[in-house]
Amino acid sequence: MDTNTSDPFDPYRQLIQNILTEHTRIPYSHGDIQIQTVFDRESDHYLVMLVGRDGVRRVHGSLIHVDIIGGKFWIQRDGTEYGVAQELLDAGVPREHIVLAFYTPDIRQQSGFAVD
Repeated sequence: MDTNTSDPFDPYRQLIQNILTEHTRIPYSHGDIQIQTVFDRESDHYLVMLVGRDGVRRVHGSLIHVDIIGGKFWIQRDGTEYGVAQELLDAGVPREHIVLAFYTPDIRQQSGFAVD
């Protein structure tokens, strides 16, 4: 009986969790805003959320949203300056394993990253 229950996507899960956790270490520049991570390893959804108040304005939304679909990182939202795609490349992830899902498929074809 094979007792090896290792999932081949576990390294990708751990990598995206590490990258997103680093973004929570940077304090938000204004307002009373918390930076929170949301990791759903079963469905492979990974988010950095902004939650709080900036003066009288309620703040609640995603800064970063990445899904792992079919063994690829699907970047749904990236509100960072450096870019999650660049951080993944820096960590050794091949371009063909990164989908810039915030672009339409037509634009993705010209991005140099995976289309789907």
